[in-house]
Amino acid sequence: MREYLLTLCVTAAVTYLLTGPVRKFAIAAGAAPPVRARDVHREPTPRLGGIAMFGGLCAGLLVASQLTNIGELFTLSDEPRALLSGAGLIWLIGVLDDKWGVDALVKLGGQMIAAGVMVLQGLTILWLPVPGVGNVALTPFQGTLLTVALVVITINAVNFVDGLDGLAAGMVCIAGVAFFMYAYRIWYGYGIEAAAPATLFAAVLMGMCLGFLPHNMHPARIFMGDSGSMLIGLVLAAGAVSITGQVDPDVMVEESGSVKSAVHTMVPLYMPLLLPLSIIAIPVADLVMAIVRRTWNGRSPFAADRGHLHHRLLEIGHSHSRAVLIMYFWAALIAFGAVAFSVRSSSLAIVLAIVLLSAVGLVVLLMPRYTPRVPAWAQRALPPRYRRSLQEPTAEEADATPPGPGEDPAPAAETAEDAEWEPVMAGLNGATAIGERREFTRPKKINTHD
Repeated sequence: MREYLLTLCVTAAVTYLLTGPVRKFAIAAGAAPPVRARDVHREPTPRLGGIAMFGGLCAGLLVASQLTNIGELFTLSDEPRALLSGAGLIWLIGVLDDKWGVDALVKLGGQMIAAGVMVLQGLTILWLPVPGVGNVALTPFQGTLLTVALVVITINAVNFVDGLDGLAAGMVCIAGVAFFMYAYRIWYGYGIEAAAPATLFAAVLMGMCLGFLPHNMHPARIFMGDSGSMLIGLVLAAGAVSITGQVDPDVMVEESGSVKSAVHTMVPLYMPLLLPLSIIAIPVADLVMAIVRRTWNGRSPFAADRGHLHHRLLEIGHSHSRAVLIMYFWAALIAFGAVAFSVRSSSLAIVLAIVLLSAVGLVVLLMPRYTPRVPAWAQRALPPRYRRSLQEPTAEEADATPPGPGEDPAPAAETAEDAEWEPVMAGLNGATAIGERREFTRPKKINTHD
């Protein structure tokens, strides 16, 4: 566990430290496109955050290769090298898309090539655990086809959900935590070394997301772009492929003593297949609904719009941060619920807890206008930028609130000339440059009678 924690911390630290210089480079390179109609941010924000995330991935794998226990994985398996090869290719395509833009079909072809590169180096699905049947061996063609499909679907699911500040990085980080818990238990709980690559991939994935999140939380100073979203999607898919197609459920049956015992304690014939799908359930659901919605309207499935789940949360009245937290909640509920079910599949308490938390999530989802009030004693536990947003009224609320007794009303324009300047000054004070806010003042009046 200590070596995994060290790998995670190194990956997070390198990603965090590289993001600042990468942001300056993105601004200098002009990778800060103007705000589009479907965007939710108001200022041009640089992309190319995936450069820092890829640097963290390389640093994490390099450190892991030098450790005592995890280092043996690099000599016994080709999966880490396969991951690095596929990640480098998909990252390069993402960088080109963030800077110059790449056609959707070209990106799809690049994703398939990256998945094929990993398959050629051994990262592929060898068999599928089918409930009621057992282990079903796949032919090389079937394994390649299924692996490429899973990688492409996961990459695009993560890419589609990357629409709000901190949303994709946070949801993938939650998925990485759940995946790490499951893979680590298979390796050290059952002594199955085939789960070691998936455990390493999950630790590196958590480090990449945790290192980038401080720069990407609302209001974001940099976006990960396609170079980041496709990268973390590929790393997540690589772990799913490794744990699904490389770990033999029959070994867990032997360790548990019987098939019935194994099903009740680990659900080996179900969880290697269901857990990867449950982890990406929210992004995949958003992906499927987007494809259906766009084709139904006669548009291309790759044509961007404002119909994603996070956009709908904003439309019904949720704030930016609140919409992100709601998506976090559902992702965590599904992912950790699946992990808990794999440990205690016969426990009624787990089912009741999932149902109760789902009810709480639905209540919160249907109360978009509710603003939480933080007690005064808990103010110091919050970051400074969240204290004002939770306790003080917004600008719209302040304008709508009539002045109290003894308070002066808002100053109005003194003359007709001042009234003409008001909309101009409002526009100038709202104009911002990348990374800084410039305030403008009303020009001095010139006395034409002197």
